[in-house]
Amino acid sequence: MPDRNLPVIAVLGATGAQGGAVARALLESGRFAVRALTRRPHSAAAQALRRAGAEVVQADLDRPATLPPVFTGVQGLFAVTSYWEHHSPEVELRQAEHIAEAALAARVPHVVWSTQEDTRRWVPLEDEHLPTLRGRWKVPPFDAKGAADCQFRRRGVPTTLLVPSFFWENLLLLGMQPQRAASGRLVFPLPMGNRPLPGMSVTDVGPIVLALFDNPQRWIGRRLGVAGAYLDGARMAAALARALGEPVQHRSPAFAEVAALPLPGAAELANMFQFLHDFNEEVLAMRPITTARELHPGLLGFDAWLAMNVHRLPIERRAAAYEAGLLVH
Repeated sequence: MPDRNLPVIAVLGATGAQGGAVARALLESGRFAVRALTRRPHSAAAQALRRAGAEVVQADLDRPATLPPVFTGVQGLFAVTSYWEHHSPEVELRQAEHIAEAALAARVPHVVWSTQEDTRRWVPLEDEHLPTLRGRWKVPPFDAKGAADCQFRRRGVPTTLLVPSFFWENLLLLGMQPQRAASGRLVFPLPMGNRPLPGMSVTDVGPIVLALFDNPQRWIGRRLGVAGAYLDGARMAAALARALGEPVQHRSPAFAEVAALPLPGAAELANMFQFLHDFNEEVLAMRPITTARELHPGLLGFDAWLAMNVHRLPIERRAAAYEAGLLVH
């Protein structure tokens, strides 16, 4: 049962990756009670949070009337939206507006909003070097979150803008992990050339957000980028080789190759990696490892993350990747 004597933090997306990491870190700290907000309160993930001591409450970002009651009385709110559930930046913007309006109505004293860059600040829509998607976006899963930042600012909601990096857990998804070529070699496809990708474990979002809620006066009104490491494809492949016990070759496919993959969101992913590549210095500067480590001294490096997760890498032969020319045959 939740401890009613502790300050309550509401966590949106509590059964997802970021929200789940935040909910667990808050519960494990013993300093906060958690109100886990989810559309599916009877799911296995929700039940696990309930057993861990969270109050599990149904809430739906597409039904704004459900939000003010569950935000009322909390000390803080962790807010995140999931572009990949619907592939609609318009939906994501609308959901962020619902969150901001409800947080204002409930007088939430501290919101941590998980966001990204609005890449259109760097690449105008008329610049087709980075293809424009759907008429008004460059990197839809980034742009919508970045555009939503103003929803909190203009309403005067006390907010910390948290900007995570590429989650290494993406390597556990089919298509992102090393793949076995016809020659038998393992090939790691990362379209970053020789430029470093800022990365981190999604589990580290939890302790970082815990630190923000521990010291709200320091972080309210600030934008905070975080990363666990900056690694290029060759160094990631070398780490993968050490963990897997066999050679792994890095290959950097062309962005057009990635966009042509027969996968949902391929064009969005291609543009995302191109932005991270073309504006690499700015991307890294916005995600200082030193700040992340100050907030969370136990921040994982890539080798440590691999040691914990290498058994989960779904290594297999992917026909679609061969057909698209993503791998070396």
